[in-house]
Amino acid sequence: MGSKRLYRTEGRYKMLCGVCGGIAEYFDLDPTIVRVAWVIALFAFSLGFWAYFICALIMPRKSDVYPDL
Repeated sequence: MGSKRLYRTEGRYKMLCGVCGGIAEYFDLDPTIVRVAWVIALFAFSLGFWAYFICALIMPRKSDVYPDL
């Protein structure tokens, strides 16, 4: 099929809740770049914390999206 799904990562790319790792896998980026951008958003716009918190609640885990992996 080739359809990509957005999910929280588990394993080596997970730091706190796996949100940045999941976004990095979805867009095929380095997770460190996504984490740095998120920290900049946290301090620059002060919405980064709430956006991360909401994403951590809403996004499913990788094992829920792809149970066979």
